[in-house]
Amino acid sequence: MNEKHPGPLVVEGKLSDAERMKLESHYLRGTIAEDLQDGLTGGFKGDNFLLIRFHGMYQQDDRDIRAERAEQKLEPRHAMMLRCRLPGGIMTPRQWQAIDKFAADNTLYGSIRLTNRQTFQFHGILKQNVKPAHQMLHDVGLDALATANDVNRNVLCTSNPVESQLHAEAWEWAKKLSEHLLPRTRAYAEIWLDQEKVATTDEEPILGPTYLPRKFKTTVVVPPQNDVDLHANDMNFVAIAENGRLVGFNLLVGGGLSVEHGNKKTYARTASEFGYIPLAHTLAVAQAVVTTQRDWGNRTDRKNAKTKYTLERVGVEAFKAEVERRAGIKFEPIRPYAFTGRGDRIGWVKGIDDKWHLTLFIENGRILDYPGKPLKTGLLEIARVHKGDFRLTANQNLIVAGVAEKEKEKIEKLARDHGLMAATTPQRENSMACVSFPTCPLAMAEAERFLPQFVDKIEAIMTARGVGDDHIVLRVTGCPNGCGRAMLAEIGLVGKAPGRYNLHIGGNRTGTRIARMLRENITEPEIIETIDALVGRWATEREPGEGFGDFTVRVGIIRPILDPARDFWGE
Repeated sequence: MNEKHPGPLVVEGKLSDAERMKLESHYLRGTIAEDLQDGLTGGFKGDNFLLIRFHGMYQQDDRDIRAERAEQKLEPRHAMMLRCRLPGGIMTPRQWQAIDKFAADNTLYGSIRLTNRQTFQFHGILKQNVKPAHQMLHDVGLDALATANDVNRNVLCTSNPVESQLHAEAWEWAKKLSEHLLPRTRAYAEIWLDQEKVATTDEEPILGPTYLPRKFKTTVVVPPQNDVDLHANDMNFVAIAENGRLVGFNLLVGGGLSVEHGNKKTYARTASEFGYIPLAHTLAVAQAVVTTQRDWGNRTDRKNAKTKYTLERVGVEAFKAEVERRAGIKFEPIRPYAFTGRGDRIGWVKGIDDKWHLTLFIENGRILDYPGKPLKTGLLEIARVHKGDFRLTANQNLIVAGVAEKEKEKIEKLARDHGLMAATTPQRENSMACVSFPTCPLAMAEAERFLPQFVDKIEAIMTARGVGDDHIVLRVTGCPNGCGRAMLAEIGLVGKAPGRYNLHIGGNRTGTRIARMLRENITEPEIIETIDALVGRWATEREPGEGFGDFTVRVGIIRPILDPARDFWGE
């Protein structure tokens, strides 16, 4: 990574229009409250279209019927996607029952979507149901504040159900980080919860009056599992334990996967190691990283505004020194840590606290009642009797955690009766997709709806090649914005156009290496043909235990990306 100081600390020039919008928003209020009363349109107008993102929502429409509605001279069927703030992905069965009921009664699709940001989303909330959605969340102790746009988003935490004490401590820090970095404006409470305006001046001591230059993502990671894909995130706290207790964190900064097709100023980047800190410095260091990015991040070009670009522009050492100065600390050398995998352990696992934890594989994270597989009903039935908690994972799965021995049989029967423990395969468990069509406005190609049948074809190839019991970390994303984390996969498909993808290979199983593009803008038959040939070589030429991605790099099929800023788009 670049360690020099090649560029200015602050990028001068005309600010992007997003900066104007934030400055004029009156601390994220805009005219959202007035817009809610406008029944002439199902959407939000002007700046409010973007401002609602700070409140956890994206305005979308059903792209499957967009052309049909245009023909009928109707506006698109606008509806909101709402994303909950859920640090570490932990929620109670009571909370689950509330979101289940809301999804059934107040959304167009009736589903709950588990995301790889370790939370859940509602899709298809009509405008008149938006305020009730926020109020329902508030009633059960949840909110959607700061789960989108230029703020620190939902804080991830490794879902480790075995090392119970260590996981509990790490999760507490995920919650503390989330709360510490939240916006301080009362706009959310005023607009959605009808709380009275307080006659004081709003202040944002950490985020500032124009918030961050771009979205910001944080994780707490408990080795040896990298299930949160730390290298996809701006700020990462890697837990360091002694005698089973948390003593501090290694800090890694500047990961990110989003790119723009053809824009060579954009690239995916792994996070840089800054050093080790004792627990007492955690919040001060987090604040220093965020405020340094706030002040140094590029506010003239949103496509180069994320932390990864700031580090490359000013140099890692300069950024690190500024964090030390602002936090009043000196980083100690990185403590040893290693990752062995990033998938979830599907099925029952017993924790050291003698409680059982059942990880349920939820394909694509989509919870709905399907023919013969009433997943949504099954989870509701479990929530009605479960005395522990639910943990959403960064792999879009769900853990029924903290099950006592005497309750285990009852929980398992409910899960099996509702198709929640149906037979699956290592390949399917290690495959993931973003939502994409029909609701995502950025989608260029299918992802969630494409993945299940695509996995069938990959499994057929692997079985034919004699490696059917193995797996390849596979990710499909409908556009290059990185939601499906395809750039950290052994095989990653990035949507380019309907039915066409860029094929990336060469990531590894532990998620510590960026995948490089092998072929551009190709169809599914071309992808299958290419993967068949590559898997054939892997099956016959690999070393014992060698993963697909490591194999493709070792034998020279693809070159590893060592310097993303200069090498990501190289052939």
